Amino acid sequence: MKKLVIVESPSKSKTIEKYLGEDYKVVASMGHIRDLATTGKFGLGVDVDNDFTPSYIPMKGKKKVISELKKLSKDASCVYLATDPDREGEAISWHLKEALGLKKDYERVTFNEITKDVILEAFAEPRDIDIDLVKSQETRRILDRIIGFRLSKLMQSKTGGKSAGRVQSVALKLIVDREREIEAFIPEEYWSITAVFGEMEANLEKYKEKKIELKNEEEAQKVIDSLDELFVIQDIDIKEKNKKGVMPFKTSTLQQVAANKLNFASSKTMRLAQKLYEGIDIGSETVGLITYMRTDSERLSPLFIDEAFKFIKENYGDKYVGYVKKQKKNENMQDAHEGIRVTSVYRTPKSLKEYLTNDEYKLYSLIYARSLACLMADAKVKATALSLINNDYLFKATGSVLIFDGYLKVYGDYESSEDVMLPDLTGIDSIKADEVLKEQHFTKPLPRYTESSLIKDLEKLGIGRPSTYATIMETIKARDYVKVEDKKFIPTKIGIETTDKLQEGFSDIINVEYTANMEKELDEIAEAKINNVDVLKEFYDKFEPLVEDAFKNMEKKEAEKTGESCPNCGSPLVIRNGKYGEFVACSNYPECKYIKKEEVEIKEICACPNCGNKIVEKKSRRGKLFYGCNNYPKCKTAYWDKPTGKKCPNCGEMLLEKNGKIHCSSCEYKDE
Repeated sequence: MKKLVIVESPSKSKTIEKYLGEDYKVVASMGHIRDLATTGKFGLGVDVDNDFTPSYIPMKGKKKVISELKKLSKDASCVYLATDPDREGEAISWHLKEALGLKKDYERVTFNEITKDVILEAFAEPRDIDIDLVKSQETRRILDRIIGFRLSKLMQSKTGGKSAGRVQSVALKLIVDREREIEAFIPEEYWSITAVFGEMEANLEKYKEKKIELKNEEEAQKVIDSLDELFVIQDIDIKEKNKKGVMPFKTSTLQQVAANKLNFASSKTMRLAQKLYEGIDIGSETVGLITYMRTDSERLSPLFIDEAFKFIKENYGDKYVGYVKKQKKNENMQDAHEGIRVTSVYRTPKSLKEYLTNDEYKLYSLIYARSLACLMADAKVKATALSLINNDYLFKATGSVLIFDGYLKVYGDYESSEDVMLPDLTGIDSIKADEVLKEQHFTKPLPRYTESSLIKDLEKLGIGRPSTYATIMETIKARDYVKVEDKKFIPTKIGIETTDKLQEGFSDIINVEYTANMEKELDEIAEAKINNVDVLKEFYDKFEPLVEDAFKNMEKKEAEKTGESCPNCGSPLVIRNGKYGEFVACSNYPECKYIKKEEVEIKEICACPNCGNKIVEKKSRRGKLFYGCNNYPKCKTAYWDKPTGKKCPNCGEMLLEKNGKIHCSSCEYKDE
């Protein structure tokens, strides 16, 4: 009888089965297999009157998976539950145990990377399911179900908003609050003065050792008029400083740097990282290239540290060998596993390029560089500060020259270091300025949030978990609560209205402090410090009366009139919010069901290769652009990328264009 191993994804199963050998059969659960039912009070799937007992049912399409896993488990000598090494993975293992009826004939196995040595070591040291971790995940799921179901229904009835959630609504509030700060901001004028000495510039900082502020042009000109021709050199301070290296990646920092440097959305980063973690066929073997990508730890394994130090010494020399940096302790940090790193420094990006897609290569290169850089020596700079005095006005010029690149040797593409050299003024008492310039400025508000800056603030404020950030970003975009312009989040009308209504009735719950405190309590449940039922009861006793009051007393927002009349009944036409965004309809609904159809210009792209009609530009129900035949439904030819009208030289299928690059719609052909 073979031993059965259950993991989450098929790509992972193939890799692990090769490592374990023929005595093991490795299969995939395809993620979660069960979720809360939608029965009972308010359809929550939770008995709120009986210690919040959950009712679980197979997820859609998973009955067959469960049935097959049951059959395999009965024929196995032992079942290993090898799902991901976090709360969600622990919960999936528990659900598998329950759904398959496993008693003592199972083991729980966890690993942070999918490499042969680590896998074999993990299977040699199995453990029990951590029921406290499971309770923590279950509590989070119940909280999210209660808040999501109850508030979403409320918002749909009062504002036309599509959903609300424990974390997503707080993230949206941050965006809305920032937008209002920007709108309310009143710019203040101020002026700067710069003395120019060839290529060197010195900025006015103080007057009689006090910081100076110039509020208008007259004040600035008065300073300039009072200056003498010569600037006296008061002090030249030259110091050698360390430019401290980077920490290993964790989920939030990986998402932020990938957004800023690679222009990847957080969802894309996590999708690519998942593939790199689960395993890539690199010719000689199939192996996981990075460690588990959902983590808020920055620790590194001693084995990897030793390997990296050896590699750095061999390839860059002793002076580039660095040190292990200490991680700052964070109240919300789960230190269950490592930071995100490559599984071997000897698998360089260049050596793997032929096995990776372009985007996989970009992300792997970034993670590889960070994995090495965090263990390399600090860079060193020669910093020069020059102080100049002119009639009690203090001017300062600063320069910085890189004298040892250190970790920037490998991380320089992602972190710039520009030299600013000051002239050698040794033995000179005073210098004459070529010119003295004044410049007008205005204070600016904080910028709108980007994905990167929002993730940074969510983590800093203790809201949500690294594994949830990508989902939050996608949800607020999919719900039309925000639009994205120049990478920045701008709240929509419905996003602002939803936030305002939630604050009207639930400001004590939908806020930063309450949400962050809830994360702490979930951590304490995982550590067996507090009881999960007590947490749920305390929350529900506070929350449900607010919901009931809001359903009764919260004013329903009236739909905005367009100024047009319904052609069917003469009633005013109004703007409504539906599942797929705003639309114009009769205010006399449901008696009159008129909906105004917008005239859309048909944009022809090329001839349909299958029926001879035209491929035209279309939009999906969710508003995503695609290209399909205008003879639909008779012809179902469709593409997500733009057809060129030309055929692939290899297989004869349509060539498509994406981001200026050509690829085949069917085979692997690419024309760079």
